[in-house]
Amino acid sequence: MRAMPANDSLHPTPPFSPSDTDRSRLRGLIWLVAAASFMQSLDTTIVNTAVPSIAHALAVRPLDLKTALTSYVLTLAVCIPASAWVADRIGTRRVFAASIIVFSLGSLSCGLAQNLTWLVASRVLQGLGGALLMPVGRYVLVRAFGTRDFVAAMSTAGVFSLLGPVLGPLLGGVISQYASWRWIFLVNVPVGMLGLWLNARRMPDFRGTRRPFDFIGFLLFATASGLLLVAAELASGSANRGGAAGYALGGAAVALAYWLHARRSTHPVPDLTLLRVRSFWIAIAGGLFTRLGTAGLSFVLVLFLQIGCGWSPSIAGLMLVPQALAMILMKLSIDRLLKRYGYRRLLRINTLLISMLLACFAVLPSHAPAWVAAVLVFVYGLVMSLQYTSMNTLAFVDLPPERAADASSLTSAVQYLAMTFGISLASLLMASFLGGNHHDPTAYVHAFHRSVLCMAALPFLAAWIFARLRHDRPPRRPVETPETAT
Repeated sequence: MRAMPANDSLHPTPPFSPSDTDRSRLRGLIWLVAAASFMQSLDTTIVNTAVPSIAHALAVRPLDLKTALTSYVLTLAVCIPASAWVADRIGTRRVFAASIIVFSLGSLSCGLAQNLTWLVASRVLQGLGGALLMPVGRYVLVRAFGTRDFVAAMSTAGVFSLLGPVLGPLLGGVISQYASWRWIFLVNVPVGMLGLWLNARRMPDFRGTRRPFDFIGFLLFATASGLLLVAAELASGSANRGGAAGYALGGAAVALAYWLHARRSTHPVPDLTLLRVRSFWIAIAGGLFTRLGTAGLSFVLVLFLQIGCGWSPSIAGLMLVPQALAMILMKLSIDRLLKRYGYRRLLRINTLLISMLLACFAVLPSHAPAWVAAVLVFVYGLVMSLQYTSMNTLAFVDLPPERAADASSLTSAVQYLAMTFGISLASLLMASFLGGNHHDPTAYVHAFHRSVLCMAALPFLAAWIFARLRHDRPPRRPVETPETAT
């Protein structure tokens, strides 16, 4: 499969432009894409601070809730590469409406869940809908506004995707403390109904050239990802670690089969030939190790603050807000820093800073004042914002424009896969250091300190990978791309 090209000339449908409709319809289209972006970004963070409350309600251990987080992100990783083919074949209006309906039904089912299995299945349903929201939304904005006005339109819609990580942890904590954790998911239902109303009135129906879809490659990619996630889940338990090795070997074997298939396929899903470009594979590999070490921090930090330190859900959620605010603030300076120092030097230094900051979390005492934790989280947000944008834009600097869409599909899949296994790794470390002391606050404090210290080693490997860049040079194009947030 090839991802959606940004070049309108590749599609039979004429571009949708301001001359075809009034400005109010264009504004409504931006609001529609913004609402979808907000829903998706909010749902990746809002559950974190409610983990202890949900675990208590469902009578499971807090660490068991990692499956509810990873299942959603893994579904996004697996299904996003198929979004282009589906939209080209069915049309953007129907696909966007279907994705909103599926996401809303998944949210409703999450809110009604009575056990962990029900909740995980509902999160997968959410992910099926969410996987199509942003890729199709970006594609429609390119077609509707053209390449000249797309950046302004996407920037406006992208502001709301940045608000999700800011409001998500706080809303999750406040709702779980003062209402019911179920409303964390149920609030998506009225937003989805509004999205359907806007979709019927504002969404143009674009279609692209029908292309063959690599069903075999897609199934192999999904199966390998699922088997490896099951292996990680079993490894974090105490009774089935022997079976984890079998699933891991099976996942590795299927991944090898996918790699062999992708080398022969005309339209692979995703396209691994991009890895022949040095800067691209360095960005992918360095980003993978960075996210493996950092993606699970928010999950285990919430457990540390709420269970280990005894903080309320709302205060623990408030502690995660400085990170999101810092990430937004840093975006104002990233372009200037990259032009001055270049990718190689900046990524090496910044990745080492990430390891140092993770080590700082490892010595954060349970009795530390709230402002100390807030400052540490804020500084961490600054370096992570710089890291994400630098890694994600590095993947595009040496690619011709016609390969950018393929690269976007592959980088999105790898990003979400890395986030999935990063959360699983953090949970595995916490479970190992906790032993059987799942109700002892002091044990959570010690387990958190040791876990983040182990996690700090992975960005060191990423720094070594980024040092493989042959030279420093500033970016050749603007650093803001649709993929710079995570």
